[in-house]
Amino acid sequence: MCGIAGYITHPNSGHASRTIRAMAASIAHRGPDYEGFLETGTRDGRHAVGLAHRRLAIIDLSTGHQPMGNETGRVQIVFNGEIYNFASLRDELITCGHRFTTVSDTETIVHAYEEWGSACVDRLEGMFAFALWDADHERLLLARDRFGKKPLFIAELGETLIFASEIKALMAWPGMAARLDRNQLLDYFAYRYVPGPGTLFEGVRKLLPGTLAVWQCKGGPPQLVEQRYYRPPDGDPLPAVASAGADPVGDFLDELDAAVQRRMVADVPFGAFLSGGVDSSAIVALMTRHHSAPVKTFSVGFAETRYSELSHAASIARQFGTEHHELVVSDKALIEHLPALVRFRDAPVCEPSDIPVYLLAQEAGKTVKMVLTGEGADEVLGGYPKHVAEPFAGAYDRLPMSLRKTLIEPLIGAMPYRFHQAKTAVATLGLSLFEERMPRWFGAMSPSLRAQLLAPGLPPTPAPRGIQFDSSPAASALRRILFFDQTSWLPDNLLERGDRMTMAASIEARMPFMDHRLCAFVSNLPDRFRVRGRTTKWILRQAMVRLLPAAILQRPKVGFRVPVNLWFRGPLQGYLRDQLSGPHSLSANLYDRPTLNRLIDEHVDGRQNHEKLLWTLLTLEVWHRNCLGRT
Repeated sequence: MCGIAGYITHPNSGHASRTIRAMAASIAHRGPDYEGFLETGTRDGRHAVGLAHRRLAIIDLSTGHQPMGNETGRVQIVFNGEIYNFASLRDELITCGHRFTTVSDTETIVHAYEEWGSACVDRLEGMFAFALWDADHERLLLARDRFGKKPLFIAELGETLIFASEIKALMAWPGMAARLDRNQLLDYFAYRYVPGPGTLFEGVRKLLPGTLAVWQCKGGPPQLVEQRYYRPPDGDPLPAVASAGADPVGDFLDELDAAVQRRMVADVPFGAFLSGGVDSSAIVALMTRHHSAPVKTFSVGFAETRYSELSHAASIARQFGTEHHELVVSDKALIEHLPALVRFRDAPVCEPSDIPVYLLAQEAGKTVKMVLTGEGADEVLGGYPKHVAEPFAGAYDRLPMSLRKTLIEPLIGAMPYRFHQAKTAVATLGLSLFEERMPRWFGAMSPSLRAQLLAPGLPPTPAPRGIQFDSSPAASALRRILFFDQTSWLPDNLLERGDRMTMAASIEARMPFMDHRLCAFVSNLPDRFRVRGRTTKWILRQAMVRLLPAAILQRPKVGFRVPVNLWFRGPLQGYLRDQLSGPHSLSANLYDRPTLNRLIDEHVDGRQNHEKLLWTLLTLEVWHRNCLGRT
């Protein structure tokens, strides 16, 4: 796990060599073990090329340094991630005549490119972002893994191309300025994060998951051409030849077990994040099959016991005899760490849970350099209440409008907050358009609230767009919402959190549920194997019957909730008001001040729960102060 950066620019710029080192230094936390650089150029002298690498050594500790080249040095790569099938690829490439000088997965990519060209990405199993310079063809290949577990950001300034694992590295380049892209603000308010390829920084975009970008100059102006090589299969209808097989539950368990085993290959100590939910508990249970020593497990909780799952995690740790570590987080940690984490993320921290995840990664980093997590299970297997509710959207839309507006919606809207799932479902199902419902399922601002809260003068709300809406209308409602999750909610929120918060602590996180072969297997099953009645992740729960206690398997989904609802009414009330409406607020001019104050008062007084909305506004203000310094 590492950080990468690079450029292609005019050779007479005079600052490239100095700047590439500054870019690497800005992401040193991603790779504290080693740094390496390549500076070269095209044959005609028109373009200078630079690559930088910061290394966190996990595999091949002594000879895995980068940039890494082929035998002639004409192909060079900087790589962030892990390739889990590198050993089998290596054997195949040796039979094709390739010679290896290391046992690194990085060198496998170099020779795979020599053998198969840019199509090599189809053969890579794992998480990755890399930049590969082919001197013979004067071609730069940028690539990102199928689900976007590893990040890669791009900016173009005339004929200069710069790229890096984190936006802060791009800001080290002369001519780059940290300016707010106001056109992305409405997306941020609509989603609570900025969907790819956008970012809140003007001129900076994400390379989308499952995408290649090829830079080449063939006599004329250089071109950067982007092409998607992977699309999650849930975007298409269930194949007509799909079959559950003789034992789909057993086959699923075999696939998941293999995914876990592949991710346990490391030359350093490793462990697992354990929440006490079914996802992380399943990962720990399967890890114990392949590890003779006790697995190291790490859990985080809160003093507010109804928000804490420490007791459930502890029961799993006892059952499997793990070496267990616990951490309790308070409201003071939020104020203390939020500015730094916004700087690590180069974006508003979308979820309060980023903070305990970072603190847990810091704790884990004292004894391990890599962890397995349960991330992605909900988005692949259907684990949220919305996955139960969304298939009823068509039926709800067919109800008489008078019944919905005069009876159902007022009645549900008046219910206390403890019925928040029902309130969210009715409010969201009331939106007829699929594109409007998707971001609303996770509590983003409704169009009517945006109209009340946001000050005049912001760009108009853009029409829904992006790959997250590319699913086939012929696909089932469950498959379409899962496709949205896999192409937006995951890469632009949860996976971004997992990468930045663990990398900030200089450890690596691996996610077995995000194995693309496992995802393909599940996608080939009828919907009932994922959601059955009100039971979510049905196939996982069935597969774990013999491994996990019923108390874990039958627990309703809690989610990793931080008690900001309570903290905003108590110890963080003053902090919240000062940040959002105090005299030094940098984002206050984005809002209608009376509406903003009303929303804060309603939450503080306990009349409404606006925790997600207020968190969205708070973390945007903290981002303004720490990444821009101005509006």
